[in-house]
Amino acid sequence: METLLPLAAEVADLLKKRGETLALSESSMGGLVSAALVAQPGASAFYLGSTVIYTRGAAKALYALQGPPAPDVKPLTEPYVAAMAEVVREKFRATWAISEMGASGPSGSPYGPGPGTAVIGLAGPSPASLTVSTGSADRVANMRAFGAAALQLLLKSLKD
Repeated sequence: METLLPLAAEVADLLKKRGETLALSESSMGGLVSAALVAQPGASAFYLGSTVIYTRGAAKALYALQGPPAPDVKPLTEPYVAAMAEVVREKFRATWAISEMGASGPSGSPYGPGPGTAVIGLAGPSPASLTVSTGSADRVANMRAFGAAALQLLLKSLKD
């Protein structure tokens, strides 16, 4: 989490200045981004909450998912995770929401991608998505890399 704190501080500062809010749904990041954001002074001004969704069953239970956002949309793809981010944004009534799915390692995802792969979706005024591929099976390093990528994606949209 230590490496995420400077990025989280920048996100916190911008969200507080703009009077905007954020919610998250993390998977392979395991709550690291949420922890980095909650560690910021005044986090309650912008941070609404998060979930760590680690299984498809948990996603179905918490978000009442009936299936993919569209028949041709597969999990662990940018369209799928972007749709999940929008669900999170709506559920929390947040200005912004981040949703992430991935395979931190050492094995790959049951959806196909290998270890070191994550997909991040951002819902809000400037929606965006990103696929991260580290090429590594180092679980902890991948979790940190995915978290940094999620915060950087949000920062880019906040600055645009």
